[in-house]
Amino acid sequence: MRIAVKIGTSTLTHKTGQLNIRQVENLCRILSDLKNAGHEIIMISSGAIGMGVGKLGLKSRPTDIPGKQAAAAVGQCELMDTYDRLFSVYHHTVAQILLTAADVENEERHANFRNTIFRLLELGALPIINENDTVATEELGIGDNDTLGAIVAVSTDADLLVLLSDIDGLYTADPRRDPTAKRIETVEKLDEKILSLGEGVGSALGTGGMKTKLRAAQIVTGNGIDMIIADGSEPALLYDIVEGKPVGTRFLGKKK
Repeated sequence: MRIAVKIGTSTLTHKTGQLNIRQVENLCRILSDLKNAGHEIIMISSGAIGMGVGKLGLKSRPTDIPGKQAAAAVGQCELMDTYDRLFSVYHHTVAQILLTAADVENEERHANFRNTIFRLLELGALPIINENDTVATEELGIGDNDTLGAIVAVSTDADLLVLLSDIDGLYTADPRRDPTAKRIETVEKLDEKILSLGEGVGSALGTGGMKTKLRAAQIVTGNGIDMIIADGSEPALLYDIVEGKPVGTRFLGKKK
């Protein structure tokens, strides 16, 4: 199975914004094991700006675009160094790919991206993809890594997109505010009622929220790919996911 796994900032870091070392080590171990079992893994990883903030010793996340881009430039090095060291323990080679909206929208550049990914997978490497935050702006960028994960899943003909987040699925209401909210296990159709459930449900860290996850679901399910939102604090759930067990919320891809 070819699985695109999007890892949110909340999965990689503590609430302080600093790297959650134990969590990242556990995630890399499990993904390595899934590769050993024969699955092809493509990672879409957040965290570059957050790690740059920590590396630079900044007191808070920059709010201006040059500040964010500078933090990303520093943090991306730190992020990839961390992944390289941890996956090397399990004898897996990682590869970094940084994308902008133009790489997706331009037909030739998009074809080059696909060719590179497919060759990396043939060579047994584990591609790790992020938006190129050092050159992208809000006006020119993809915008969020949930959308990026969906674009990558479609572009690479993935069988499944998994969004690891600080919320373990789609609920009938915001579970942080409404104790009666119930998790929806399966979504067969993304109608207006389902889409409205994403309003106002944000993320504790990073820029994503349920709204961006539902937008990602629209992209992938429209291309026949299933998507799952799962609890990023429990990476071992990935084993259950590949075995088809009910985890988080599964959005069923439309059959073509």
